[in-house]
Amino acid sequence: MPFVALGPDVRQDDGRGGVAPALTRRGLSASILALGLAACTTAGPNYARPDTAVVNRPAAQGKFDSGTEKVFVDTPLPDHWWQLYGNPRLDGFVTEALAANTDLRAADANLRRADAVVAEVAAGRTLSTVLGGGTSLDRPYTSGGNLPGTLDYNLGITLAYPLDLSGRIRRGIEAAQGDAEAVAAARDTVRVTVAAETARSYAAACTANMVLAANNRVLALQRQTLGVTQRLQRGGRGTAFDVTRARTAVDQSEALIPAQIATRTAALYRLATLMGRTPADYPKDVATCARPPALTRPLPIGDGSALIRRRPDIRGAERTLAAATARIGVATANLYPQVSLGGSAGFTGPVSSLGSGNAFHVGLGPLISWSFPNRPVVRAQIAQAGASADQALAQFDSTTLEALRQTETALSAYAREGDRNAALRRAQSSAARAADQAGTLYRFGRTDFLSLLTAQAALTTAQANLAASDALLVDRQVDVFKALGGGWQA
Repeated sequence: MPFVALGPDVRQDDGRGGVAPALTRRGLSASILALGLAACTTAGPNYARPDTAVVNRPAAQGKFDSGTEKVFVDTPLPDHWWQLYGNPRLDGFVTEALAANTDLRAADANLRRADAVVAEVAAGRTLSTVLGGGTSLDRPYTSGGNLPGTLDYNLGITLAYPLDLSGRIRRGIEAAQGDAEAVAAARDTVRVTVAAETARSYAAACTANMVLAANNRVLALQRQTLGVTQRLQRGGRGTAFDVTRARTAVDQSEALIPAQIATRTAALYRLATLMGRTPADYPKDVATCARPPALTRPLPIGDGSALIRRRPDIRGAERTLAAATARIGVATANLYPQVSLGGSAGFTGPVSSLGSGNAFHVGLGPLISWSFPNRPVVRAQIAQAGASADQALAQFDSTTLEALRQTETALSAYAREGDRNAALRRAQSSAARAADQAGTLYRFGRTDFLSLLTAQAALTTAQANLAASDALLVDRQVDVFKALGGGWQA
């Protein structure tokens, strides 16, 4: 849209045969009026967190419904929660992952791009300059014949400073900043995930070794039973059937080992990938880790208000809402003219007069650009922006509710797994005593071989269930910390 000069281009003799600029009273009044209008109210609504938002509900900001168990305390969650385990190796792995993870590198690049977009939009409120020049050949034509042409030239510079009376640029900057802050929150969400999954992968490798060790203990007992059964058969006190059943139990336990090793290997490869390494470059000492990191105190979980402040996805959803609100102002500003303070200077005329004072011209005054609005179109654009803001508010509420649901679910799952683990530990202890008693009775001929195998099978199941529960308990701990949104702080 071309600019229309409200302050006309006025020339007067400067006393030296040249031309000097001058503003008429009318042009000066227009300039003063334009400057006075610069204090106009910015179009569209200013963002404020809606009173109806879910985050403002008392139930969302209070204590967690599942946080009353004795395994939890409502003290604040540390930023670097993995340090609660007191495991230097885990600290080192998480630090390396946060520095080298490829997903985080991509998220950092996205944030740099978003910051550059903000800078681009902000540049719209600075002084702009246009340098131009050209030549043209005018050759009049009449029925009387061809006439020689005249070569003209045009050289000049135009400057414009936007007054942004309607706030269109300011709202655009607000929208871009909201988008950038949402991208920053998305980057922080990746940090939360990387820290949690690094801890989970390290724990998974260690628990796989723990499960493998439990299986090997059962296998050693079963092999011992097989040896006793073979000796009893040779002494005439056992049967080939007893030997076959004992060997079957050994084979079944041996068959579990490859899958357990594969689970450990997969965890090691995932740990290496999270740390930005090739899979084969996994930390070799983790391959022999005997037990996963363990907490020796209740989990600090804080409350709902702390969760809302901490979770980056909630923060990102609110920043998206703020950006959508600003875009209502951008659309509303299209109802008003865009005014700038501008000036121009240059030389125009035939090439033969190049450099002469009479060829010089200068202009100064407010410039206005106004595409006289098709008001139904602009009103429709405003309605679209308002609907987008409503959608962003609904997503903000949805994100908050989902964060609370995830946290409550993780807390409940961890507490219940703790109860289950305690029961399985009692069952494993009872099964171990029963298997030992059955072995003694069988060796002295006080019970049959089937009773011994049944007792050992019960022990095998109890130990396998307990080892799996130990692994799941650590996994549930990581779920809690991940749901609480810790670990994004630098």
